This record gives sequence, C-alpha cells and structure tokens, in this order.
Amino acid sequence: MRSLDTADAAELTSVAAELLADHGSATSPELLADLPGAYARLSEEVHDALRPVDTADGLFVLRGLCPDDAELGPTPGHWSTVGDAGALWDVILLLVSTSMGTPIAWEGQQDGRFVHNIVPSPGHESAQTGASSSVLLTPHTEDAFHPGRAHLLLLCCMRNHDHIATTAASIRRTTLAAGDIEQLRRPVVPILPDDAYEQAQRFSGRPAPVPTLFDTPDGLTMRFDPAYTPLDETDGTWRAAYRRLEDELARVSVAVSLEPGDVLVVDNDVVVHGRVPFDARYDGTDRWLKRASARVEGRPTRPPAEHDEHGYGQAARTAWAV
Repeated sequence: MRSLDTADAAELTSVAAELLADHGSATSPELLADLPGAYARLSEEVHDALRPVDTADGLFVLRGLCPDDAELGPTPGHWSTVGDAGALWDVILLLVSTSMGTPIAWEGQQDGRFVHNIVPSPGHESAQTGASSSVLLTPHTEDAFHPGRAHLLLLCCMRNHDHIATTAASIRRTTLAAGDIEQLRRPVVPILPDDAYEQAQRFSGRPAPVPTLFDTPDGLTMRFDPAYTPLDETDGTWRAAYRRLEDELARVSVAVSLEPGDVLVVDNDVVVHGRVPFDARYDGTDRWLKRASARVEGRPTRPPAEHDEHGYGQAARTAWAV
C-alpha cells in the first residue's frame, strides 16, 4: 500500500483538471502529448508515490484519491455508453501511467481509447472478459495473446459498493519444481485472442506457440491465460506442469477489494489478475473500474522470439505518437 496525503492527492488532481480544462477531452491527442510535461511539474513527493512496482509481490495499491460518487453519475451498462463520465479520472490515471511508462491503446478494443471502462454488461455475465459478472474471471496476464502487451496494468476504482475483490498472484511467490519450470519454458501452444478482440479472433495467420515462463535477471516472468490457451493440444507432461502452476498461483493469490479512488498497479509480467463472481444489478450502482496500460521500452522481461509474432493483426498505439 502506498498513500498520497491530502496535499499530494490535491496536487495530482489539480494538474489533471488543468489538462482536461486546457484540452476539453480526455481523449484529445494534444492532451496525450502533454502528459510527460504535466507529470514533470508534479512534486518529488508525488513522483515518489508513483514510482513503479518494486517488490516481489508485483503490485501495489495507491490510496488517497477521492472521487465524488454523486458527480460520477450512474454506473454505465456498457463501456460504449460512458461518454465523458469520469473524464477527470481518465486523466489522473493517464498521469499515473505516465509516471511508470508510456500509456498504450489498442485499435481493436473500446474504440482505441487509452482508458477503458470496466463495467458489468447485460448479456456478458459468463464471458471471460471484464464485462462479465456471474463467473470467476480466471487469473490471467492482460492481453497475453499479444507480444506488445502492457508491462504495467492500472485499475482505478470509481465505485465498488459491494466490495468485489480483484484477485492477484505473483509468479515470484510460487514454489515450482525445477522440472515444471523447464517444461513451461517450452513454447508448446499459442495463447489465443480473448473475446474483447473480435477482429483478432478472425485473423487468418497461424498462431505461434509461446512459452509460459521466462527467466530474467530479476526472476521468473509469466505469460498466462488458461481460458484462451488450447490445453487439449498439449502433451500430458506439459499439461500437468501447467496445472501445477495454476494450483500454485491459486495458493499464493491475494484478494484486493478496491475502494473508490484506489489505483491498483500490477506488473503484467509477474502477476496474473482476475475477479471474483458477483451479481450485477444493472441499476447504476454496480462496480465500475477504469483501466489503463503502460509499456516500458527496453525492459528485459520477455523472450526475444516475441519480436517475430504477428499479434493476430492487432496494433497498439502509444500516447505520444497518436
């Protein structure tokens, strides 16, 4: 847990409000281009609180920001109907992302926005996406199918009256046999695009097998999404090692119930995240998160072979190059 005191939270909020007032929209290309300069104006105290993940847990919660529940309006029933609701929090989340890397957006997801809205949506209750509710969202690496996936995932809580927990588990807290690690270093099967990427699911190129685990100077990193990994195509020895990894991740998993204003920062190479099931009411009071992704160029946490992957035709945009 890291905390912003009242003055630091006010400073961060004020700078975000100035950016929004200057550019009129959180999606403005000019606002995105101004993020590094705005971040540079923040005090050293704020910079310290916004430093990247630096523990084996692979995550932290930033606390101290306080959205006004009434000003937000009702929780939307679908990301596409959010409009400008919570736009100030989009900018706050982008500033926090800028402190740790370069914000990225996906052309094939939520209209290419740099900040996504995660809300339960009618008809998606049992899907393995952020729009689901009634099923366990299986622990996974964000956008695991893509070689350009984020290094850091940020989830900012707008509303969580029901204290619905986000789950998280670090590969560096697990205890795995050497033989299992060796098996899971092998690129045996691909990870397929999830249901949030309909265009990618129609891509005609042959999926490339990828390793699940990878060694780095700082320890193991992971690329993991069992819901979209064709495990039936693997041999029994590899599949058994994968299942033991699932069991270990479940053993070390923690449940984080975010409060409004909390920002959960997850190292996407080290930690898998998910969500417990809940009953959506669709009455404007359901859980509402905002999500941003950041990439850290030159970070040695992934196999060099990823550079040759096609990414199912999906392209990521960076905030400074829109």
